[in-house]
Amino acid sequence: MQTIKAAVCHEFGKPLVIEDIHLRAPEMGEIEVTLDAVAICHSDISYAEGAWGGTLPAVYGHEAAGRVTAVGAGVNGLSEGDPVVVTLIRACGECASCGSGRPTGCDTPYDGDHGPLTTTDGGVLHQAMACGAFAEKVVVHHSQVAKIPEDMAMDAACLLACGVITGIGSVVNAAKLRAGQDVVVIGAGGVGLNSIQGARIAGARRIVAVDMSEGKLEDAKAFGATDGVLATEEKPWRAAKKAMGRGADAVFVTVGAIPAYDQAPRYLAGGGRIIAVGMPHSGDMSSYEPVNLAAYGQGITGSLMGDVVVKRDIPWMIDLYAQGRLKLDELISNRWSFDQINEAIADTNAGSARRNVIMLR
Repeated sequence: MQTIKAAVCHEFGKPLVIEDIHLRAPEMGEIEVTLDAVAICHSDISYAEGAWGGTLPAVYGHEAAGRVTAVGAGVNGLSEGDPVVVTLIRACGECASCGSGRPTGCDTPYDGDHGPLTTTDGGVLHQAMACGAFAEKVVVHHSQVAKIPEDMAMDAACLLACGVITGIGSVVNAAKLRAGQDVVVIGAGGVGLNSIQGARIAGARRIVAVDMSEGKLEDAKAFGATDGVLATEEKPWRAAKKAMGRGADAVFVTVGAIPAYDQAPRYLAGGGRIIAVGMPHSGDMSSYEPVNLAAYGQGITGSLMGDVVVKRDIPWMIDLYAQGRLKLDELISNRWSFDQINEAIADTNAGSARRNVIMLR
């Protein structure tokens, strides 16, 4: 058992508190990673605000990178000193979902209340999203990491743990977009920009970004959007269809806003699909006309973490980054020290940041 620093949530909606906690050694199938960088994701903020409930106290954070500093029994292919990305995708490798190539839907439950974290007096400390990466170190299952090149910057690498794979994966895995198709991406934030560059990489003909902010529409074009439409227009789907000359083959809703979900079907072409990526608060409800989905052969597909297979998808994204075809550095808005984590969260909540990264070392 060792003592480390972590940013702990004691009360929903209140600032995180940096304090000492206990981290046990890795057990069977686990590794310890000393973290260099962790990004702020809106999912962390939603959890900390109480949007999805959960146990308190808790340590959030799930978009991280660092080096392996201890290896538990039964772990092959990883050694101390290896640089890795740490994700929340914990997969047993044996259940029906893992066996069918869907590790993001692993059926084996994980009890974060009885994971590697405890308070200094031995009390329960929830390891949120099987990571708890707002901390100096993590102990995670070996399935949650992917090796990265020795010379890859940790601040860029950590983005591959969530926002990048979620956005790109929603395009290539969930939507299975083919070259020449048209897409609309609602929301040009951290995940939306990655759906946009995923569509560019996949060869989309037209990529229409829809956002409330002119500034974010400019960002979207830098990442590959061919057109931008302000969501504040009276009927923004009309401008989007005009830009495409038709409806979209795929509409990616990358924000957890109910109005975005309510309007998404209006952007579709016949046979098109809505890809649900953004996560609204629990209990929030959307509405649509099912007769239209039936009449035009349209559909809605959920995409959790981009339906990514960590050891398959992260390596090819790293290769695209090395070739200059995938933007990672450009996603970073600001770098913050660990003791500035609440400021970084507030800045992310303000809505202007692409990704804020906490530098731990």
